[in-house]
Amino acid sequence: MTIFTIGFTKKSAEDFFSRLKRPGLVRVVDVRLNNSSQLAGFAKKADLEYFLRAICKVEYVHLPELAPTQELLDSYKKKKGDWERYAESFVQLLRDRRVESTVAKEILNGGCLLCSEDTPEHCHRRLVAEYFQKKWMGAEIVHL
Repeated sequence: MTIFTIGFTKKSAEDFFSRLKRPGLVRVVDVRLNNSSQLAGFAKKADLEYFLRAICKVEYVHLPELAPTQELLDSYKKKKGDWERYAESFVQLLRDRRVESTVAKEILNGGCLLCSEDTPEHCHRRLVAEYFQKKWMGAEIVHL
């Protein structure tokens, strides 16, 4: 099982879509809470779904249950919260939501978790991938 991750910030459309042309990558799994923001540019839901199909031949799925709550996101981003506290709270949210029981392995196997952060270090997509890696022994994580 392979779970890919990518963020679109600080990437040109060419760079972003080129990275998604990977063997084994079959879908983009959007884990953003807000996927239609004006800040998203080419990564707005309707445009992204079209570009993924036309350029990369991959499908698009939005799973907001793998996104933080607005309150959690605001406490970290707008109030300049502590990353470690945010990470702990977010992983607890995944546990509380029991996402390992509600998200099918088939959706994530070959899926690429998408959010806005340019690198995975301080991004919830990494936390999601690692959460499933622990729950589903042996999943490989590839950050694009």
